[in-house]
Amino acid sequence: MQPQMVNFSNRIPHRAARATLRALCFVGALLPWTTQAQSQPPVPPLAPNLSLQSGNQPGAQAVPGFWDPRRRPERPDLSRLTVIRFLTETDYPPFNYTGPDGNPAGFNVDLARQLCEEIKVTCTIQMRRFETLLDAIASNRGDAIIASMAVTPAIRARVDFTDPYYRAPGRFVARRDAALKEMRPEYLEGKKIGVIAGTAHEAFLKAMFTDATLFTFQSDDALRQALRKGEVDVIFGDAIALAFWINGTDSGDCCAFSGGPFIESRYFGEGIGIGVRKGNDTLRQALNWALFRTWEKGRYTDLWLKYFSVSPF
Repeated sequence: MQPQMVNFSNRIPHRAARATLRALCFVGALLPWTTQAQSQPPVPPLAPNLSLQSGNQPGAQAVPGFWDPRRRPERPDLSRLTVIRFLTETDYPPFNYTGPDGNPAGFNVDLARQLCEEIKVTCTIQMRRFETLLDAIASNRGDAIIASMAVTPAIRARVDFTDPYYRAPGRFVARRDAALKEMRPEYLEGKKIGVIAGTAHEAFLKAMFTDATLFTFQSDDALRQALRKGEVDVIFGDAIALAFWINGTDSGDCCAFSGGPFIESRYFGEGIGIGVRKGNDTLRQALNWALFRTWEKGRYTDLWLKYFSVSPF
């Protein structure tokens, strides 16, 4: 459970070790987020709305919603869809990996299957190396990429994207005996914050938490060990990667999230979407409709809880 967070490009970190961090963002929940205007004072935006799993007891995990119920999409014409060929990555657990039976498995794979059931269309799921996915779509070897691919201007030039189906907030982690319910710049004045050097998380802290002292690290292991040893007061990074660390054996049950999730698209990007061939609006609209329906029926919540035992939110 040692994701690398040295460099930002197109994916999100998790349990497996990574040489690059693909891209981060969380902009969503039940109501659409508003990006902070450049002219406003630098108050870090928080993720304000979290829906809880229905029927849970106090302390149960908060499950975010990524769709606005007031913006219900109309059912598109699905008659022209006969098959959807999904492409995903070969080894990116828990999002996509080869299951014990040799078939594709993971959060992305299960979500693709749910979308196929909603649309009532035959689907296939093929695993490929991440760097080959865009070329495969362009050469008609697949119809849709569901592989934790970030929505960025550069990739938008090659594929069209659905609405985001997940996003990643930035969050602070502290030792359990020092965790707070809220993290504001004034609370961290003079405190030592650890962060991976050269990331959007570092840039965010430099802009928003100007009175804290930043300590930069080159690896996640070094960053997290500094927190365990008390060399820094808190660390800041990708909440999805940190959630897996908190819940894993490597943390030694030392630490917990401190305060709520932060979102800022200027630093962390637009989100994670399903990529389709440029101009394929029929498929894109069908997938957007199916994503909303899957969430509305509670099936997205069930899937989220299956893969995220510690909420990034």
